[in-house]
Amino acid sequence: MSRAPQTPGEYWDAYKPYRGGGAQPRPDVGRFEWTQYAGHGPGAELLGSPGRALDLGPAEGREAACLAGRGVRVTGVDLSAVQTARARAWWQDLPGLDFVHGEACSYLSGTTETYDAIYSVWGAVWFTDPGRLLPLVAARLAPGGVFAFSQAEPAPGAYGPQAVRGKWLEGRERELTVTRWQYPPESWAGHLKWAGFDRVDARILPAPDGEGPGTLLVVAR
Repeated sequence: MSRAPQTPGEYWDAYKPYRGGGAQPRPDVGRFEWTQYAGHGPGAELLGSPGRALDLGPAEGREAACLAGRGVRVTGVDLSAVQTARARAWWQDLPGLDFVHGEACSYLSGTTETYDAIYSVWGAVWFTDPGRLLPLVAARLAPGGVFAFSQAEPAPGAYGPQAVRGKWLEGRERELTVTRWQYPPESWAGHLKWAGFDRVDARILPAPDGEGPGTLLVVAR
């Protein structure tokens, strides 16, 4: 049985490998990763065969670049100007890939585009009120489209909006308090059905060694 982190400090220590920080080389994009463990769990096949995809909170753009390299037209929307600039610099050579500096709900409510797949890998879904976000996602999915996201396995009993402090990005001098939303799989299923999704698979994917923290993985249509 995987054990979820119990405190904010323990939480960020456990997930540090995924957070990034410091000078980083451009990452390898050979495989689409949903978890913090390389090569573990499903890959891009969860999204089907999209022609157009939207990445909510792409950070450095690894997953977006992975899809673009396979011929998918991808837009990544990230709240961080630093991450957006880095993603643009790293992946400027890939056609069909665009990174936008913006907030997820504002972007979704302001665009007329529809997408075959909308996804978030430890990104904006984690840090946005699902009551606002999920109906906007549903409205921008093309018929038959897929919405998928992953984030940390929730700590038992620590459900709903949780305030977390951290510097978040390299070079930041002061800590910033942000809110993350976390629920058990059955609660996410309820939120998604309320927003109009009728087929939802929400589960915890255990760590490969069975000891580390697991990953919440949700796919909805």
